[in-house]
Amino acid sequence: MVSHGPHCLDGVTAAAAVARAFREEAEIVPHFANNPEIDTVLRGVTPTPGRAAELWITDISWREPATDAYLRTLAERGVAIVWIDHHRTALERVRAGKVDVPFAATVLSEDYAASRLVYDYLARRFAAEGRTPPAAFTEFAPVVAMADDNDRWLHRIAGSRELGLVVRVLGADAYTDFLQLDATVTYTPRMAAARERVAAELSRTFAIATASRVQRQCGPVTLVAAVCAGHPSEIGDAWGREISNAVFALYDASTLSLSLRRSPDCQVDLSAVAEALGGGGHPAAAGCELADLRAALAALVADRVADHLP
Repeated sequence: MVSHGPHCLDGVTAAAAVARAFREEAEIVPHFANNPEIDTVLRGVTPTPGRAAELWITDISWREPATDAYLRTLAERGVAIVWIDHHRTALERVRAGKVDVPFAATVLSEDYAASRLVYDYLARRFAAEGRTPPAAFTEFAPVVAMADDNDRWLHRIAGSRELGLVVRVLGADAYTDFLQLDATVTYTPRMAAARERVAAELSRTFAIATASRVQRQCGPVTLVAAVCAGHPSEIGDAWGREISNAVFALYDASTLSLSLRRSPDCQVDLSAVAEALGGGGHPAAAGCELADLRAALAALVADRVADHLP
């Protein structure tokens, strides 16, 4: 099972939904990856020879033809590959004929977040097979609803935004804790502790972003760039209430990645911007990694320090 994460609520929820559906009957081997590393992670998946296997890929897509070739090899060996995603960049690659894999099943839609697409697909699969879903799966429905609500930035369900922040803080531990959540979404002790850390982290990252903020006009669009230390969505949401028709480019020092967000009235397709920079995402929220930016930052640090060396 390969999913977007481990800091993404949607990706972690999608993976946990699969695990809670099948953990009583199968060995679940989870892998989490961000966009820049997904090709390497997928080509590293090695099902045990002679055993029936399914490979689930959720909330993420790949870019390299070599990955398609490897997935075709797995399919030839009898591995059933299921791909479920909702990112526009993934859907456009499929429409352009850039994905060549014999999938056992696919669900590609922008209608809902990947976690809900996964959950609904599994529910249909259980029904088609005439099976009753395990209680661990049905009890997970409220978490799936919160993940969908948060990922699509609806925030109509109380606690969904907080849950997203908790997952961002927990990282790799979130998946393990999500396997334990009950129908009332009672936080584990580790999740409760992460919730307490969120407030302090938000205060710090807003201070860093405000101090580093740079603003320029790109035609009718106001571009605001800044450095932050986590929680770029929260910064983009807050600043989006202050500036109209704005794009926010936030370099997250905690993940060494660039997050793109936009104000509610802005129509710029950020998924296209991110794809041009080697990443992907949604029209209103996307991201990528800029390796050359790290080198440029290191060069700037070297210049500053060199000025003061004897």
